[in-house]
Amino acid sequence: MTARPVRTRFAPSPTGPLHIGGVRTALFSWLLARHHGGQFILRIEDTDQKRFVEGSLEMIYDSLRWFGIDWDEGPDRGGPFGPYMQSERLDLYQEWAQWLVDHDRAYPCYCSSERLEQVNQEKVEKGEPSGYDRHCRSLTADERAAFAAQGITPVIRLKVPLEGSVTGNDLLRGDVTFENSTLQDAVLLKSDGYPTYHLAHVIDDHFMEITHTTRANEWLPSFPLHIHIWQAFGWEMPVHVHLPVLLNPNGQGKLSKRHAAFQQGSQKILVLAKEYIDAGYYPPAVVNFLTNIGWNFGDEREVFSVEEAIERFDITRVQVANSAFPMDKLDWLNGVWIRERMESDAIAEWLRAPLENAGLTYDAELARKVAPLVKPRMKTFNDVVELAGFFFADPAQFTPAPAADVIQKKMDAAASRRALDAALAALESVEPFTAAALLEHMTALGQELGLSNSQLFGVLRVAVSAQKVSTPTFETMEVLGKAESLRRIALTRDSLTE
Repeated sequence: MTARPVRTRFAPSPTGPLHIGGVRTALFSWLLARHHGGQFILRIEDTDQKRFVEGSLEMIYDSLRWFGIDWDEGPDRGGPFGPYMQSERLDLYQEWAQWLVDHDRAYPCYCSSERLEQVNQEKVEKGEPSGYDRHCRSLTADERAAFAAQGITPVIRLKVPLEGSVTGNDLLRGDVTFENSTLQDAVLLKSDGYPTYHLAHVIDDHFMEITHTTRANEWLPSFPLHIHIWQAFGWEMPVHVHLPVLLNPNGQGKLSKRHAAFQQGSQKILVLAKEYIDAGYYPPAVVNFLTNIGWNFGDEREVFSVEEAIERFDITRVQVANSAFPMDKLDWLNGVWIRERMESDAIAEWLRAPLENAGLTYDAELARKVAPLVKPRMKTFNDVVELAGFFFADPAQFTPAPAADVIQKKMDAAASRRALDAALAALESVEPFTAAALLEHMTALGQELGLSNSQLFGVLRVAVSAQKVSTPTFETMEVLGKAESLRRIALTRDSLTE
């Protein structure tokens, strides 16, 4: 690994909402740092000003915090190696780009975009690979001076060796070798003074003393360029880890923002970090889910806390192959976390957002009573709206369910009305009005009426909730209270016509 204290980083661009693949990259980098007792740094790569999206930085902060990924240094926290916004480090990039030129490891290129386009077109017509023809690589000092006299500001290009090969080590793949003849003289510094990713991340990683870089394996083809830049500066390279990317659930193609509406059966595949927040997932469950993709806990366990993951995390056990995104597994895992790893009072707090988003009135005391009822049935917190939203609606707006929903199997409207009439009479004397007492009295009533439990209990459940699927009948009535339960049953009875 490395003898230096571990320092990892996540360096997103503020070009829109954070992709869930970016979250997983950040998570693995964070787990690596935390496992070794090291530092995790947040750096913002905002040098592509044309793609900047207003509000993106806040979205990055909010998303990472929601997932529980904290950072030791960053734009909002400062640190000894700041600034942590690349747009505030331009002088540093320009200085070291010029250093490369002065040491004959890079050169100024004065070619216009029109010339570059023409060169590419001519290469395509000849059946050759597209790319720059290195026209400015061998310019004399006088020729460069002539371009400068015309007021042309050059870009700076890396001077890649034309022969031989370059080898770098990837922690997951071992040594990887690339032929120099396949590489381009990549642009390092643009004419506006802003660096490209190739130059900026190398300089930043060096001066921020990053020991491990984790990034998607899509960057593996650029790895040889980066090796050349590290070697040109003579700096010690960090350990590189190129992580497998997330694929669509069918394994076909990368999970990208363009596929935000991808469906797996009836289930929408969530691509953006914000979508997981809005969809009512529990952060530790999503972290558990993401950690399971491409890495395993080591003893076939699928459910584990982030603390357990930190203790066990070994970056070398990450699989090299890209992984399909098993969205259906997340629903299962999130349900397990809610049922088995959350107390009802904690669940009650998480019900606020989905209820308020649905236009319902959140009541903390009521939510604590409802939480145990929905806990066994929820896959996400948003399920509370469908299962138990009626608890939080204005009682004055209560409307009985349609007769077809109230009437149970082998019953008709008349039988359902008689059952509700009998229930109203019996319920008047039930004290205390608890689920246990209600079960006892209504079981006895069903026997008197010749109805099965599923018939009588079903009629009552729909009568008090106004929906076919809801929380358990008598627990629901206990939470609603005697007066409200009897009122709803009476309204439902009156809505039934024989």
